[in-house]
Amino acid sequence: MARIPDILRSPFAFLFARPQREELVAEYVVREHHRGRSLTDILDDAYVKNRCTPEQVRRVLERPEVVHAIGDDVVAAHVSKL
Repeated sequence: MARIPDILRSPFAFLFARPQREELVAEYVVREHHRGRSLTDILDDAYVKNRCTPEQVRRVLERPEVVHAIGDDVVAAHVSKL
């Protein structure tokens, strides 16, 4: 049986939830960048292309954790190309 707080929260949870695919792709981008790969190479990976539309990639690149990991200037250059 569901708990009362879960029932009350669930009808509006979608308003605040980030798509899980975008979350996973963001983690992938940060992890691969820390391994020394360029952002261009990472965004060309089949993993990213199969999971995100260009609009979703734009949102991933705007996430604070991705911006912090990659750098404002690198992300800005790629966002303008999409």
